[in-house]
Amino acid sequence: MAGIAAREASLQRKTKETDIQLALFLDGSGKATIRTGVGFMDHMLTLFAVHGFFDLDIAAQGDVEVDDHHTVEDLGICLGQAFALALGDKSGICRYGHAYVPMDETLARVCVDFSNRPFLHYQVAVKESKVGTFDVSLAKEFLRALVHHAGLTLHVDLLQGENGHHILEAVFKALGQALATATGLHPQMNGQLSSKGVL
Repeated sequence: MAGIAAREASLQRKTKETDIQLALFLDGSGKATIRTGVGFMDHMLTLFAVHGFFDLDIAAQGDVEVDDHHTVEDLGICLGQAFALALGDKSGICRYGHAYVPMDETLARVCVDFSNRPFLHYQVAVKESKVGTFDVSLAKEFLRALVHHAGLTLHVDLLQGENGHHILEAVFKALGQALATATGLHPQMNGQLSSKGVL
């Protein structure tokens, strides 16, 4: 975007359980290169990037021979940190965003606020415990890590839905769209959107 500093972040998180490299460009075109070792998360993060118009590159190795938990949680940590770095002090952004995404019988709603007050409300009932080999409960763990490291208030509600794959796909698409709106630059904003003058 002409005249605006690139809003991007690159980072690496390496622990005894995972090794993750991540690059995020907020003002992208939805280009995603995702290799996490967890196939379902590759799919979800690709959808997230495409529908949020974020350029996202992730290479992850984790102890998936134990299970996918450590990798998925650490992906949330890294993505949250990347948003925090790319947004800086959050000057000029719209701050709030929401999206409704239907997918066949499913309807998901996601509302976000870059408030610097991490909070997750997750009201998503999925009857299946697994989608393929993916543990459905890990979607919440990913989002919990994301909000704490991005300084994000996030409300996720399933309004309708039966198929577990459809439900999680609608959630991640809606998350991408809501974050695209919230991170967008407001033409009337000078500084942070807060009546207190600071987030």
